[in-house]
Amino acid sequence: MYKLKSPIVILNFKTYLESSGENALKLAKSLESAAQESGTTMIAAPQTADIFRIKEETSILTMSQHIDAIDAGSNTGSALFETLLSAGIDGSLLNHSEQRMELADIDLVNEKLLENNLISCICSNNIKTSMAAATLNPQFVAIEPPELIGSGIPVSQAEPEVVEGTVRAVKKINKSVKVLCGAGISTGEDMAQAMELGAEGVLLASGIVKADNPKEALLDLVSKI
Repeated sequence: MYKLKSPIVILNFKTYLESSGENALKLAKSLESAAQESGTTMIAAPQTADIFRIKEETSILTMSQHIDAIDAGSNTGSALFETLLSAGIDGSLLNHSEQRMELADIDLVNEKLLENNLISCICSNNIKTSMAAATLNPQFVAIEPPELIGSGIPVSQAEPEVVEGTVRAVKKINKSVKVLCGAGISTGEDMAQAMELGAEGVLLASGIVKADNPKEALLDLVSKI
């Protein structure tokens, strides 16, 4: 099991051109450099096609963006756990608002991750979903109200009660689960406020991926904690 020191920064590359192919590798190297310079735990979540190259050419922890609840066989276009494992993933995001999963499927894939001592980060959209996720014992629950994702409006400012409520609810169920704050996070002020609300890190995307200088944006992100 990975023992990751807080604060945690997970960067979701999504499918932006700025984080695809050669750009994905450049972004991963920026993430690696910022992590080394700041001493902060930073994790990349690139597209499936970019995972192997990033793992070959950097030392950054790397998660997949999604894993399907399937067995090997006739599942064209799906993301198979065993393939991602052989590509070198250190874990995966699950149930992102752009790739929702049924609870039984989250449980199945989460168990595969835990059985292989990999990082599991279950995304949730509200306090109740966060509570359900906490019962599955992932390393992380990331609270992200979907209406704020990509909005540039940080959840730590727009809906601080959701972050605080999620932290309280998750810790009541399972003290070992760390809560991450997502949706609209992009600056040092955003991250500092998220930490003040009880989060142990952030899950973010466009604010860093689309920055003119991603490394400098990452260093700014952790500059106030």
